[in-house]
This record gives sequence, C-alpha cells and structure tokens, in this order.
Amino acid sequence: MTDSSSPPPGSIRRESNRVMNLSHFLRQAARRHADEIGFVWGDRNWTWSDLDRRVDAMAAALAAKGIRKGDRVLVQSKNCNQMFESMFACFRLGAVWVPTNFRQTPDEVAYLAQASGASGMICHSDFPEHAATVRQAAPAIRFVISIGRSSFGEDYDALVEDHMSQPVTVAGVEHDDPCWFFFTSGTTGRPKAAVLTHGQMDFVITNHLCDLMPGTTHADASLVVAPLSHGAGVHQLVQVARAVKTILLSSDRFDIDEAWTLVERWRVTNLFTVPTIVKLLTEHPSVDAHDHSSLRYVIYAGAPMYREDQKHALKTLGKVLVQYFGLGEVTGNITVLPPALHEPEDGPHVKVGTCGYERTGMQVSIQDDQGREVAPGATGEICVCGPAVFAGYYDNPEANRKAFRDGWFRTGDLGHVDAQGFLYITGRASDMYISGGSNIYPREIEEKILTHPAIAEVAVLGVPDRTWGEVGVAVCALRPEAALDERELLAWLESRIARYKLPKRVFFWDALPKSAYGKITKKTIREELEAKGCLPLERPVEPSAQ
Repeated sequence: MTDSSSPPPGSIRRESNRVMNLSHFLRQAARRHADEIGFVWGDRNWTWSDLDRRVDAMAAALAAKGIRKGDRVLVQSKNCNQMFESMFACFRLGAVWVPTNFRQTPDEVAYLAQASGASGMICHSDFPEHAATVRQAAPAIRFVISIGRSSFGEDYDALVEDHMSQPVTVAGVEHDDPCWFFFTSGTTGRPKAAVLTHGQMDFVITNHLCDLMPGTTHADASLVVAPLSHGAGVHQLVQVARAVKTILLSSDRFDIDEAWTLVERWRVTNLFTVPTIVKLLTEHPSVDAHDHSSLRYVIYAGAPMYREDQKHALKTLGKVLVQYFGLGEVTGNITVLPPALHEPEDGPHVKVGTCGYERTGMQVSIQDDQGREVAPGATGEICVCGPAVFAGYYDNPEANRKAFRDGWFRTGDLGHVDAQGFLYITGRASDMYISGGSNIYPREIEEKILTHPAIAEVAVLGVPDRTWGEVGVAVCALRPEAALDERELLAWLESRIARYKLPKRVFFWDALPKSAYGKITKKTIREELEAKGCLPLERPVEPSAQ
C-alpha cells in the first residue's frame, strides 16, 4: 500500500521553495546603474548606489533594534525618500513592511499597529499624535523612528549616518514568506491585513512589466501622484526592478501644474493613478501648457473609468491609457486593457465598458452564489485564481473562510464576461440593490448620467423604500458654470434608461467625498445624506397623541 504522504512516482520533492528576496531588485539596479539617478524629490535626487547604501544602513539600524525575519514594522509617512527606502530595508531583513495611509487618524493607525502585531514604528515627524497614540494602544511597539527631527523618536537620517557601511546579511526567503501587510481600505468595516509574500510579489512585478508596461527600461521615468502605501508602492517596486527613476511631487498636496511640469522636465514615460485623478489631470488647463509627449503608459486602476472621462483623456493625451482591474488581495493582477484597446470614439468594434482580459497566468471565473460558473453574458461574482492571489488575511480565519471557495478568491465584485473573455464590472455586490424584484446595478445608471454635459461626478446608491423595497438615489456634482436641477435631469434620463431604473431622487453637491486613494466613497455619501436629513426618503408616521 502506498503511503499517501509520499510523492507520486517520478515526481521531485523540493527541499526548499526559496525565491529571490525583493530587496535584491534594488541591489541589481545599484550594480548596473550605480551613478544614474534613481529617485527625485523636490530639488534633491539620489543615485541607485546612494539608495542601496541608505537601505543597507537603515536595515542595520533596524537589526540593531532587534528586528528579525518575520517581524512587522509599521510605517506612518507621507511620500518621501525615507518611506521608499523603508520598504526595501524591511525586505532586506525578511521583515514585513506595514504601511498606513498617512491621512488616517491616530486611532485608525493604532488599530493597524494592533492588528498587525508590529514591534517597531517609523513615523514622519508631522504625526506626533499618531506616534503617541500607537505607543499607548500597542505596547508591542518597542521603538519609534522619526522621519525628520521630533521629540517622539530617533531621527531616521541620523540613524542612517550612524550605520552607514555596516554589514547587513540579506535574509533568505521562501515563496510564502510575508513581505508586506497590504491593508484594505475598510470601507465596509475594519481594515484587514492582506498578506503579500516574496514569491507572490516576484510574480506580480514580472506580470506588471509584461502586461502593463512592456518595453520598460532604465531609460524610463515614473511620476508618483498617489500614496506609496498602496497601489503606487507596488508600481514603484516594479520600477526599481528595471532601474526606472522615480519622481515624487514636492509635497503631499496634489498640484496638477507641478505634475505636468515634472512630466515635461524629466520626460516621464509612465505614471499610476486612479480614474478621478486622470480626470483632474486631463481637464486642468496646465495639461496644454507642458510637453507630455514622452508619456507611453498612464495606468489607472481602483475603479473602471467612466466612458466620457475616458474619451476626454484619450483625446488629450493620445492612446496611452492602460487599465487594470485588481484588488489589493490580488495586487492588481486580474485583467488588463492595454493602450491599443482604448479608443477615443465609440464604434461597432469598440468594447465600451470592459476592464479588459485576463492577466498573464491568471484565470477569472464568474460564479453564482453556489460557486458554479455561469455562462458568458450572465452576471455573477468575479472570482480569480493564479500566482498573484495573496496568502490570506493575517490572523483572520473568518475573513479567509469567506474570501476563498474551492481555491477561488472571491472579489466581492459583480460582472460578466463576453464570448471572447473580456470582463465587464457591474459593481460591488454590496452596491447592487433590488427594486420591485429587479436587480439594479448603479454603475449602469452612473454611466448614463455622466453623458449629460453638465455632470462632473455622480454616485447612485440604493435606499429603503416601503413600496418597492429599495429605490435609487443619485448624488451629483456639476461642472463649473453649469446649471441643472433634479426635474431636468430626471426628464433627460427618461428616454435613456428603463423607467424602473430611474433614481427616485437626485441631490446636487459641490463635490463628492473621496477616499485617500481618490475613490468616491458611497459609505460616506450615505452618511452625509443621513446627516443632511435627506434619508430616509420616507419618514415613519408619528404615533398620534393620546
């Protein structure tokens, strides 16, 4: 009888599943392009050899403070060279980089410290309250290093100087060794730490270069217009793998004119952002005042771009748009829509509304509630498998149980594929509402509303209704100098969408609230509607006085 634990005849059992430590990408860039500029911030720049030496020094400093392989280091910082370096310093030791979004509150960051089990913290000097709150709430934090001089921690740059040229042993890592806790945005509850691993990220980097930015070399330059704590950090890690120089905006304020000035000055070839930022960049007058002909790839993710915004961006920049769909849990690696498939005009062969086809090495399955794959054209939950799928949520077995089914990661997004395998996102499962027994997908209505020339932004959400169960409410922001009221918009919509999909009410605000990543946040919109007294739409009948 064969031992079930033995490998099948003819197979090979690995003694180790060792992979390249991600910090080796920086070492490679420093060896091949030592004196070339690798990083630019304001009026300062660093060569690849400068960066590699500084990362070694910070790794030595962290090691001297007891950081070992597997330990977590919390990083609360605006974009800066030190934050960029901290990623590689953690990787070099085999420690786990735990970046926050710097716009989070002290209490929110303290929760991340607790949830991650971090034992050290690197904190920008602008955030003393965050450092104090973390120290109080997370006693496991043994030290705080301050980016810039402060009263709450040792100075980062002083530590780098003190540990310069000290030897550092690069940690050996295996495929499933964690390197990054990528916290979800927490729009529907507490943020969860998605565990990204060295082996997974080796694949993600290769896949990004293959599918998003083919032909990228050290002659390229990349502009950062989003926090390095999340998708932009993944993008910049990819740039390091090809020794592409990284350029930061001079401050955390998003200055559109400065962004276009930097594109022209540094001959920027790629940037990563979200659709709302592409919209801002391409609708600002400074786009025509600066030479942006060097751009080859303007990569957007986080949400599909509304078609009208897509058309405008293509007419302004040319065919340089690249869309990818992916969650932090799959590190962006689900689908891609390359420049060749972005058309500035609608036509019979244009696949309007798609977010592209499956990424190299990844598989998408549209499934019903029982996990059965549905036919092309039918709506279901978007599920995915492949080497870019994360290892799971840290210390959260319940979330892992809900997230995986029969080996598939469940994205929570709804959509369908066509006969050629192109994916169309209908919306989040949590966004869909049922009105009079019919499923309503807000994105379809939003797309229609955005074709009105007066509308700049819109969000549609379902709210309770005594007659229909749920009905839609639209919240809109108008373009400058535009005028439009609720009755006019609803009358305009009547001939464009089925009557049962028409919003019951339309509200106009100066602007829609957005997350720190530039996404419109429907949770906040709902809360603001309630605070303004707009919800519920139907007030309960007050009991009569006795």
